Amino acid sequence: MSLQNVQVLHVHQKVTFMTNRYEIFVDDNGGPGELVGFAEQKKFKIKERITVYTDSSKSQVLFEFNARKALDLGSGYDVTDANGQPIGLFRKDFARSLMNSTWHLEQPNWGTTTGSERNKVFAIVRRLWQWIPFVGEAPFPARYHFDFTTENGAPVFSVDKKTWIRDHYLVRIQDPGVDRRLVIAQAVALDALQSR
Repeated sequence: MSLQNVQVLHVHQKVTFMTNRYEIFVDDNGGPGELVGFAEQKKFKIKERITVYTDSSKSQVLFEFNARKALDLGSGYDVTDANGQPIGLFRKDFARSLMNSTWHLEQPNWGTTTGSERNKVFAIVRRLWQWIPFVGEAPFPARYHFDFTTENGAPVFSVDKKTWIRDHYLVRIQDPGVDRRLVIAQAVALDALQSR
């Protein structure tokens, strides 16, 4: 199976005390099938670096993404293959994200796609949630959805949170040209790098 031909992925997160664990599966008749990616994010790191492996043995790197700077919220993340060669980058649009989380994903010789939360009102309510004393520390108890499109509005991929409590996501890819490793990196980043 070629990862580049996959059109639907499932991303599951498991939280442990010091690590967020991510498993990426290809779709198998509406549910998770073969495992194609595995990553662990260590909590409380100053400069984010996440390596995605082909499976849970962590013997073969699929790709990794690294923060360009430690604390610059809009600087971006470089995505590189197992040999350190660039695949692309993604970055959060800090100004636009004040009201609606917005990300830009760039792939060489392909272009740029922009993704934001599908429901604008819901995005604002999610922002307000984090400011409620005590309650705001808990994850937002609802699902969210991101749509990524080209500059002319053509769909590229979407990320839908499928569960209320656990972090399970369904990723649907519409554009055959987008590198699936970039899509996986962005899907993991939606969970790992922003408050939900």
